[in-house]
Parts: sequence; C-alpha cells; structure tokens
Amino acid sequence: MSIFLFAFSLWACFNPGKVATRPSTVSTTPASPTSFFQFTVNSLDGQPVKLEQFKGKKIIVLNVASKCGYTPQYADWEKYYEANKDKVVVLGFPCNDFMSQEPGTAEEIAEFCQKNYGVTFPMFEKVHVKGEEKSPVYKWLTDPAQNGWNSQEPTWNFCKYVINEKGDLTHFFGSKVKPDSPEFQAAM
Repeated sequence: MSIFLFAFSLWACFNPGKVATRPSTVSTTPASPTSFFQFTVNSLDGQPVKLEQFKGKKIIVLNVASKCGYTPQYADWEKYYEANKDKVVVLGFPCNDFMSQEPGTAEEIAEFCQKNYGVTFPMFEKVHVKGEEKSPVYKWLTDPAQNGWNSQEPTWNFCKYVINEKGDLTHFFGSKVKPDSPEFQAAM
C-alpha cells in the first residue's frame, strides 16, 4: 500500500463525516479492469439492472435504511433526483449493517419509501456494504485496486459515493451531507 493510501485510510477512520475526494494525482483509469458500469444488480422487485445504462450521467450511490435518524434524507434525495434526473441518477441500496435499521423485506422497503417519501429514484435489493459479505458494487466502491483511490466504507446509513459520467469514483460523503450541503454542491 502506498504511503498516500495508508494516510488516506487512517484519515478516513478518524473523520467519518468528512468528504473524501479523488486525488488529482491518481490516474483516471482504475488499476483493475473492473468498471462500475460492468455490474448488473437486482432492483428492489428482483429484476436485473445493468448499471451501464447510467453512462453519461453523474451517479450518487446511497446506502439507505428505513429506521435511521437519517431516513428523512429520502425526501432530500428524491427532490434532488427529480430536479436533476436529466443529468444525475440517485441509486438507493438498502442495507441492514448498522444496528439493524433496515429489517424489512423488499416489499416492505418499497412500500415504506413510496408511502412516506414518494421515492422514484432506482432502488435495489438489500445488500451488505461492509464486512465479509459486502456486495460487489460496494467492494468496487471501497477497494482502491478497483476504483483507483478510495478505501472508505460507509460509516453509517446514508453515506454517498459520487461517480462521474465516465464511471470514475470522484467523492465519498458521510451521512450528514445532503444535496444542499456546500461540499456536495461543489462536487457536482
């Protein structure tokens, strides 16, 4: 591991609410042939979705939960998605990794999101975002050998990863960051 990646990993552990940005000295091509757009994931209703369909748009990947203090962010991200969906897509990945705050089934999650927040952005099957059972998408998001620079796992629900139109991971944001946060606005 390079000194840069070691220092970044150490920084990220002690600053979970901070912003992590792709360093300008890192090549824009990941070290591995794996691309964000090579993944196919299942939607909340179990249908396969090829992520390559989102090429040309900025992508915000959220790990979401229905019983979390940050759950009201569903409304913020839905509003942002509706206002910007011609150039940005928000992708929601329910996870139960943080104090079991997403215990529901796919049907319960879909009903909750629609009934309480009118969510229309793409939602996917519940996944693990950390640990041994981490989903392939989150392995890519948190493995510098695959994404080119980032090792930061979600520290809680509603962490955000920003991927540019070409499929490069550009930013990580902690749970507190919302669409109207200055650091998020600067990244977009």
